[in-house]
Amino acid sequence: MRIDLHTHSRASDGTQSPAELVRAAAAAGLDVLGLTDHDTAEGWPEAERAARETGVVLVRGMEISTRHRGSGVHLLAYLPDPDHPPLVDHLRRILDGRTGRVPTVLARLREQGVEITADDVRAVSGDTVATGRPHVADALVRLGVVADRDEAFATYLGPGRPAYVDRHAPEVTEMIRVVSDAGGVSVVAHPWGRMGERPDEATIADLRDAGLAGLEVDHQDHDTEDRERLRGIARDLDLVVTGSSDHHGLGKVGHELGVNTTAAEEYERLVARAAEAAARSGRDAPEVVAP
Repeated sequence: MRIDLHTHSRASDGTQSPAELVRAAAAAGLDVLGLTDHDTAEGWPEAERAARETGVVLVRGMEISTRHRGSGVHLLAYLPDPDHPPLVDHLRRILDGRTGRVPTVLARLREQGVEITADDVRAVSGDTVATGRPHVADALVRLGVVADRDEAFATYLGPGRPAYVDRHAPEVTEMIRVVSDAGGVSVVAHPWGRMGERPDEATIADLRDAGLAGLEVDHQDHDTEDRERLRGIARDLDLVVTGSSDHHGLGKVGHELGVNTTAAEEYERLVARAAEAAARSGRDAPEVVAP
């Protein structure tokens, strides 16, 4: 069984529609796909229809932007009730912050001599509910300013770069609890990849105590040594180990569907913990879509 639990569609910053993503997963030989767009469940209905047509098992989720001790943490939330009021409120504030900073980002780019407008960004973002820096990066690529998203972030858009603008993100422990109350489970995405500070075992233990279910260990941002150390931490703390592509379609090089996968037994543990969370919460949390 081939299981990829971290992917993005055009509902956030991927380049494929949810249906195109599911069909691409089927073509890539995946049995289970996790759709985890940034801070939104917008793509779930379309992905569910495509999953039932293709036979791909769909795990509905989202990747939520949070903070811990001032550093960014991406939290993968699987199978939460998207209508849980505290979750709805947090996601609205995160998305407002994501979209609201775009004009300032564009102004700072123009200060750097880059001629770019909101129309340039809309031309690549389409009708996404989560317009953000990746779309600005895509606009820069389209304008010929940079070669790809990586160069855009390294030169202009990443922390410490001239067009970087901070935004709202809730504390990760608070969001872990909100996801649990919504009947879902949380996994820290690429914990030693893009965070400003690599969390040690004591920090991860604190997150586990707050309700964290797992760690995304097998990810392109982690080398072999990192993966082995994170796997050991997960074992010591009884956390689920996941592996994922973090696929964004054409928006991210080297993250093809299925490049990293989750073991079947770890997937079953994750789904079981989600079922337990749903039962505790009393919420009408979504189940895995199994055609």
